[in-house]
Amino acid sequence: MRRRTFLAGMAGLAGAAVTGLSACGSGGSSSASSGTLKVAYQKFGNATAADSLFTKMKTVFEQANPDFTVELIPIEASQNDYFTKLALMNRSPSTAPDLMYEDTYMIRSDVGAGYLMPLDDYLNGWPEWSEYIEVAKTGGRADDGKMYGIPLGTDTRGLWFNKQILQQAGLPGDWAPKNWDEILGAARVIKEKVPGVIPFNIYSGKPMGEGAVMQGFEMLLYGTKNTLYDDQAKKWVVGSQGFADALDFLRTVYTEGLAPTPQQALDSNLSTRVTGELLPQGKLAIALDGSWLPSSWQPSGKAAWPAWETTMGTAGMPTQTGDSPGKVSMSGGWTLAMGANTKAPDAAFKFLSLCMNRESSLGFVIEDSQIAVRKDVAEDPAYLKSNPTTKFWTDLVPVTHYRPATADYPQISNAIMVAMEAVMTGQSDVASAAAAYDKAVTGIVGAEQTVKA
Repeated sequence: MRRRTFLAGMAGLAGAAVTGLSACGSGGSSSASSGTLKVAYQKFGNATAADSLFTKMKTVFEQANPDFTVELIPIEASQNDYFTKLALMNRSPSTAPDLMYEDTYMIRSDVGAGYLMPLDDYLNGWPEWSEYIEVAKTGGRADDGKMYGIPLGTDTRGLWFNKQILQQAGLPGDWAPKNWDEILGAARVIKEKVPGVIPFNIYSGKPMGEGAVMQGFEMLLYGTKNTLYDDQAKKWVVGSQGFADALDFLRTVYTEGLAPTPQQALDSNLSTRVTGELLPQGKLAIALDGSWLPSSWQPSGKAAWPAWETTMGTAGMPTQTGDSPGKVSMSGGWTLAMGANTKAPDAAFKFLSLCMNRESSLGFVIEDSQIAVRKDVAEDPAYLKSNPTTKFWTDLVPVTHYRPATADYPQISNAIMVAMEAVMTGQSDVASAAAAYDKAVTGIVGAEQTVKA
């Protein structure tokens, strides 16, 4: 693995921080001249790139700004628990962070709750903002049109597979399924011919949170002829055949024993096990997962696995029946956002911009195996050569989709989790689970905000 850290250029970054201190704050906001900046972020399982970034930038910032101390608040929790703990912190000015690691899908609901501060005045005076690609900027924009989060990187999703296991099952080493049936067919062959191996993993159920919804369910749904949200009508879709078909796919893989057992699947640590144990130890054949997995397999990662480059193959997730465009992906990503209760917004933005400049961004996307959101980083040879799958995952961007950017989405997502869990555990048939979802959506947004597929 050709990993490049962002310790190089530290002195230059410190100098940039010094000059940036007098340049920022173009919005005219008042700011404390000294104090503590609290930075809250998720640190869970094999995900360590954010911790690495903030730890290094804390040193740089404090050297350039001796009157400030950066207090890092790593929250060791699964995704759902992280969102809950961050919300609890934000409810009181005394505990609210100055900066927070914010999932793009939470931006609008957290803006509605009054937790975040708009960044537009600062961004208007930040020359590097023009380097960010426009599609990436949308993830940090709220309903009022203002920017509340700056993207650190983005991602795509598709199929990882163990070439050795597939070859044992008589499947080609360059396996590339053209539809859902070919995925199911391969999983059935693996179950028969390579006993003791989990044929296929797709995340499902409430403990996996948004990982199950976006990375599992929506990767299926957006490969059908339907969608979650009608962007033109600005209404939520109900009565969708694609929704039912996606649930039926989940029912099939779990009831036929092609996936982890429901008990295994409903463990909030499953994603850590997939990356750090099941794939490296040859216990899982195919995983519907993300572009970031190699970050854990690097020599410095928590699940260092030098053989991954020759062991693992990649394939695009096919649409349901192979219809155009043939493949589907979902993209999201995390941002760095400023808390509405910060007493030092100028200093907070200076730390934020230090974390988001070219050198820091390059180091972060390489270490975390993310898709670059800055044009200058995306063109950098170090990024392009960072791992042998970078081009594959980047090439999925033209077929990718983004979650509905509405304040209602987190509640809708929870309703999807409930439906997924009901069919995977056999507590409900597909039709009943889909009907329950439609009823839940109508209850959340109102009948006038829904449209029949």
